[in-house]
Amino acid sequence: MRFARLGPAGDEIPVAIDDDGEVLDLRSLTGDISGGFLASDPGPDALVRHARAAGDLPVVDRVDGLRRGSPVARPGKVVCIGLNYRDHAAETGADIPTEPIVFMKDPMTVIGPDDEVLVPRGSTKTDWEIELAIVIGTTARYCASEDEAATHIAGYAIANDVSERAFQLERGGQWDKGKSCETFNPLGPWLVTPSALEADGLDPNALSLQLRVNGELRQDGSTRDMIFRPAEIVRYLSQFMVLYPGDVISTGTPAGVALGSGAPYLQAGDVVELTAEGLGSQRQTMGAA
Repeated sequence: MRFARLGPAGDEIPVAIDDDGEVLDLRSLTGDISGGFLASDPGPDALVRHARAAGDLPVVDRVDGLRRGSPVARPGKVVCIGLNYRDHAAETGADIPTEPIVFMKDPMTVIGPDDEVLVPRGSTKTDWEIELAIVIGTTARYCASEDEAATHIAGYAIANDVSERAFQLERGGQWDKGKSCETFNPLGPWLVTPSALEADGLDPNALSLQLRVNGELRQDGSTRDMIFRPAEIVRYLSQFMVLYPGDVISTGTPAGVALGSGAPYLQAGDVVELTAEGLGSQRQTMGAA
């Protein structure tokens, strides 16, 4: 099952895309794709399938042209993992981490996958980062194993961890400042459940990721090159914080960012396109704050 939110910002319709590609209106089940819905018993997949079988979910016929919102209504928190790909650590001159590097990103940065991203005032080094995002489905505390941690994952999505490197690295060394600017977290278009990935023969530990700027390929990686796998990240984080339904975890980016590659940083008018195997695509035009 894939979940999404379609429509104008602040007035999105929660929908599910079934195995046949039909778009189902979920408003009879939930007001939004929220933590409460993701944590529902018997689970959102089963809930939707039962309601569909009962004829309670109308099909949304006209989806062309509808804005694609973030597939998760405002997360409680966005937790990020830095330097989680060996090639990205190498291109930035950093040592391979022995434990996940953890920082937080303001959840108010989350926008739709095709929404305008704003280059901040005073920015000289706005950068891109395609990432696999994990969405938490049930509360996770002190997970004892990767297998246990995996049971708390509602699904996966594409995230663009947009970063202003001067703010991040040259203004006091506080990463959050370079990560939390307005619009700096396009998410989606879909939340894809683990069972849906498996049904397509895909593994979150081996998904291809590509990012282009103005049509030029900048990042071409795979989650198989992660240092810490998605379930291990959930297990690790649960030792230090409670992860709640609807929380988002961005798991790091492969090589090819402007910071390490020497490519030009982003400016107003640039177009960034992201694709991830099984998770869809994003397209953002940069604007000026």
